[in-house]
Amino acid sequence: DVQLQASGGGLAQTGGSLRLSCETSGFSFDDFAVGWLRQAPGKERQGVACFSSTDGRSYYADSVKGRFAVSTDIAKKMVFLEMNNLKPEDSAVYHCAADAAGSSCLNLNSWGQGTQVTVSS
Repeated sequence: DVQLQASGGGLAQTGGSLRLSCETSGFSFDDFAVGWLRQAPGKERQGVACFSSTDGRSYYADSVKGRFAVSTDIAKKMVFLEMNNLKPEDSAVYHCAADAAGSSCLNLNSWGQGTQVTVSS
């Protein structure tokens, strides 16, 4: 079974930083796509960031470009999200996600329980 366990959320002030971590299991890190989704109350789940091993590129939502960075530790099968210059609109539950059967950032079809990020103004 694919398992993705996110941690590292919390309370930050506007302009502050947080680093989210995700422990993964149940899928291969030989050819993969992993990333982060977020969902705020009353809003749809949104793709935030993704890394694909197929092209070695990272992809970001326009709203977080230049502020967030996704990275991986392949040996430990972990995914990270460095979030800088946080804004109140970044407040949401953040879920670590993966393409369990391939390496497409368009197909992050598995995600675990999220971690809450709250940014105060």
